[in-house]
Amino acid sequence: MKRIVIFASGSGTNAENLIKYFHNRDIGSVILVLTNNPHAKVLDRCKNLKVSALSFNRIAFSQSNDVLNILKSSQPDLIILAGFLWKFPDFILHEFPNKVINIHPALLPKYGGKGMYGSFVHDAVVANKEAQTGITIHYVNEHYDEGAIIFQAKCDLSPSDTAETVADKIHELEMAHFPKVVEELLRTQESNSNGRREG
Repeated sequence: MKRIVIFASGSGTNAENLIKYFHNRDIGSVILVLTNNPHAKVLDRCKNLKVSALSFNRIAFSQSNDVLNILKSSQPDLIILAGFLWKFPDFILHEFPNKVINIHPALLPKYGGKGMYGSFVHDAVVANKEAQTGITIHYVNEHYDEGAIIFQAKCDLSPSDTAETVADKIHELEMAHFPKVVEELLRTQESNSNGRREG
């Protein structure tokens, strides 16, 4: 059974979707949710879903080994950033190579980088009168939104779309695709490790 740890900063709809999706799956389960916001709604969602959740501050995350040690003891096969706003420290990425992924509410490389999250992305998409937008699931590296792309899904936009209607369309794409892409990654991990054992 593969072990998933999720990082979130806010409401936690993606985290809840992933927890529920993997609840009855044989491939993996969400064992822990971590947040940098002690008031994040994701903590309530985890409590209702009976999933362990912890909040941490910036010192614990990037200026000490506190969060790193929690991750090491959890032994995750995949670390998922689902609406997590802080830049991931290089020393944590180094400990979990190719195991940290993020979901971004735009078609990278467009509308990525520092400060481009949530409504800021949707505002920019609308302001630039884009005909399409979408989601990008990608590996996390030392630069904001620049890791290798794993998956993208698109949706069409109309001139009447607002940042709010774009957000709704993005949310639908996230709910539909994110858990399936995560499952595919876990199955690829499993088949690769089985191949190494047999070899």
